[in-house]
Amino acid sequence: QVQLVESGGGLVQPGGSLRLSCAASAITFSIYNMGWYRQAPGKQRELVATITRGGSTSYVDSVKGRFTVSRDNAKNTVYLQMNSLKPEDTAVYYCNANLDGKWNYWGQGTQVTVSS
Repeated sequence: QVQLVESGGGLVQPGGSLRLSCAASAITFSIYNMGWYRQAPGKQRELVATITRGGSTSYVDSVKGRFTVSRDNAKNTVYLQMNSLKPEDTAVYYCNANLDGKWNYWGQGTQVTVSS
């Protein structure tokens, strides 16, 4: 059974940092494109960052220069380093694994709260 397990969320003050991790199991991790999404209360889920199986990355404009996505294929894990956090970054963050638009898996989400 495929599992994506996120960790690393929590409460942080504005300007602080967090690193999210997403550990995958029961998939050939290295061939999947990975993504981080977030959903704030009352809002639609939005794509935050992606990293392809080849290592190419992309970001939503609101996090460019502050967030960094990376992957470690040996550990079947994708990361999201979040710096200079703002209150508007508060959301549940979800990990996604996608293979050619056909195979698509989600984690359970981890809460990130940015507040003083």
